[in-house]
Amino acid sequence: MENVVLVIHLVLALCLIGVVLLQRSEGGGLGIGGGGGIVSGRAAATALGKLTWIFAGAFIATSIALTVIAAEKSAGSSVVDRLGVPVPAAPEAPAGLPPGGDLLPPPASGAPATPPRAD
Repeated sequence: MENVVLVIHLVLALCLIGVVLLQRSEGGGLGIGGGGGIVSGRAAATALGKLTWIFAGAFIATSIALTVIAAEKSAGSSVVDRLGVPVPAAPEAPAGLPPGGDLLPPPASGAPATPPRAD
């Protein structure tokens, strides 16, 4: 299923590139300039323009479909799980340290757990 959607996605990408390259350049970016009258807020919709929107919509739909398929395939697993490499255990504390790996002795009764800030 994923391969079929991927092939469709690639064909749509090529078609979208082709249709955009076939369109006539109207000069100026962002719709500035070109024909269409003096105070034209919108260019006339051509067949190539409509086809571009159709290809773009289908391209976005296949992109979302590929994302959903990839998310379903990887649900509940991580990259480390797929590598098959065992995860190393936590290193043991060196000899002479108290249990729990604390370097400081526990605070005396009534003493604060953290040292005062030096401001």
